[in-house]
Amino acid sequence: MSDKIKSTPEAWESGELGQDERYVKKADVDESALEEALELQMISIRLQKSLIDDLKNFALLEELGYQPLIKRVLQRYVDGEKKKIANHCIADAIQQKEAQEKLEREQKRDKKIA
Repeated sequence: MSDKIKSTPEAWESGELGQDERYVKKADVDESALEEALELQMISIRLQKSLIDDLKNFALLEELGYQPLIKRVLQRYVDGEKKKIANHCIADAIQQKEAQEKLEREQKRDKKIA
């Protein structure tokens, strides 16, 4: 009889598979190659201590470090701004199309009258 555990999603999620330290090996990672592959760039920013403390507290609630939380906050902001700009461009395009259609209808009407 085999002691082999069947590979199922439940076995992985419960930790029955994948958590035995005998099968863990530290990978040799070139940090700069990893950062380049992930397109990461180091920046420096000065923030008020109270803001950092607040971010650290929110990060605890999210079970994250505060720097990953800052990345998440910035990404949400950028995504929201992109959507706002896209919506504005779409609204402008719709208005221009409606104005063009109105002008074309008026020109057709004027040709019929003349």
